[in-house]
Amino acid sequence: MSNVVSLDLPRRKSLPERQALLLQNFACHRRSSDDVFWLKENAEILNILATGGAQLAGAALEPYTQVYDGLEERLRFFPQYYRFLLSICLDLEDLGLGKDKGTALCHWASQAGVAEAELSDLQRAEARRLLSRRGIEQEDRGLTERLHRFVNRSDTFALPNKKAAYELTHIVFYLSEYGAKNPHLEEAALASLEFAGLLAYLDQDVDLLAEICVAMRFAGHFPSVIWEDWIAREMGGFVLRANGAGPTDAYHEYLVTSWWAGFADHSSFPGTPSDAGLHVDRHVSRRGPLRAMSEYMFHLGPARSGDWERMRQGLTDAVGDDGVEILFGAEQSSDRFGAFFEGFARAGS
Repeated sequence: MSNVVSLDLPRRKSLPERQALLLQNFACHRRSSDDVFWLKENAEILNILATGGAQLAGAALEPYTQVYDGLEERLRFFPQYYRFLLSICLDLEDLGLGKDKGTALCHWASQAGVAEAELSDLQRAEARRLLSRRGIEQEDRGLTERLHRFVNRSDTFALPNKKAAYELTHIVFYLSEYGAKNPHLEEAALASLEFAGLLAYLDQDVDLLAEICVAMRFAGHFPSVIWEDWIAREMGGFVLRANGAGPTDAYHEYLVTSWWAGFADHSSFPGTPSDAGLHVDRHVSRRGPLRAMSEYMFHLGPARSGDWERMRQGLTDAVGDDGVEILFGAEQSSDRFGAFFEGFARAGS
């Protein structure tokens, strides 16, 4: 008689199967394809899969067939969304749907001069990168110089400024063509990435820190083990529910941390999505001490000092028990912590 008990447990879906379910949800179940937020979300997930080297079966992209077939008309009528539309088109083709429509759309966008409507250097850099993917080169030495000048100003990134930090990461993405080439960052730009990473870690901002870690890898530098171990732990806090998008949906944190995980040899896209709806919840383990640090330093007034060793005890008392562990983790995570703190303190400015 056999003592083996057979349990009919459901098989855990493979990574390509989970990615296919995610695509089905983003394409069909979260928002209407006429919604600009549909464009934003789908451009993000397709870009993450395409630049992360995803291997998808052809059926995974079938939900996008109708959108792909109508891209010419959408681009002609909505040229203001050309970056979303071109990105979706090019990533779909690179992932295996369609063939050469992207080349024709890039030529149309170039001839129509749609990028000339951009005031932001960041958006012009994105447009340049999109067109170059289909062989349309728009060399602008002045633009490249301005991008490097921005990322080299490390003082900017020693102060809490999420907009600037996200612009920093995206500039590295574009200059490196998402890791395909050397972005030729100077030491000052590497310091900018570390300063922005320290702020993100102190704020326990997993979304921003994951982007910073990816940008550092694209620049040929390994991020702090302390940072990356924390991101890996936080990925256990995602819960996938079978209902639609909402105002507190953590889809972007889920996608970006999984993107990072693929480069860092960690398991990505945790959980199993439903086939009929997706809402991403995230259980946050604890708050970071960044706000308490800023308030303490501000109220010191003229007594502020940029010397970390002088300010260490006062900040230790100000941030509480959980905050102390994070603060000292940040200190240990970077040889540039002292230089970062000098900028963060704004003493005598």
